[in-house]
Amino acid sequence: MARRIKRYDNRKLYDTETSEYVSLSDIAALVRQGNTVEVVDKATGEDITAQTLTQIILEEGRNGAPVIPPDLLHTLLRRSGEALDTGLDQIRSTVDGLVERSLGQLKRLVQSPRRRELDDLRRQLRHLEQRLSALLDDLDAPSPSDSDAHRHPQEASGETPTAEPVQPPSRD
Repeated sequence: MARRIKRYDNRKLYDTETSEYVSLSDIAALVRQGNTVEVVDKATGEDITAQTLTQIILEEGRNGAPVIPPDLLHTLLRRSGEALDTGLDQIRSTVDGLVERSLGQLKRLVQSPRRRELDDLRRQLRHLEQRLSALLDDLDAPSPSDSDAHRHPQEASGETPTAEPVQPPSRD
């Protein structure tokens, strides 16, 4: 995480992590130690990190310290528009990648409960189909009273059948 430095209207710089005022050379030392800094205008909230770092380089150059060789400065000036475009393209592709990954994760999170719900509904549907099939089988199966009615219609109606005399076979 970047170390936040606030610049006040009186141009004083304040390190919010150490709660003390710092100078440009203090910021340069932080950067050389490997820290990333973010300089913000206290009044507007505008990020002025690039301007501040450029100012540090200029100040050190004025003091006679060899900061950036002139050839590199010429190249930077010549390619500033190109570098800006390249930098923006890199930022854009990075942001696009982050957005795609985030949307993918969000989609998985949203679909997971739905997938479980669908699986539960499918199980319930199979269970209902099995119960319905069993009920239909019970309706199609002949009941004991139905089979008796086919054999003895009088029994089905509650009447007692009368016995018919049995005649012996004839010998003709």
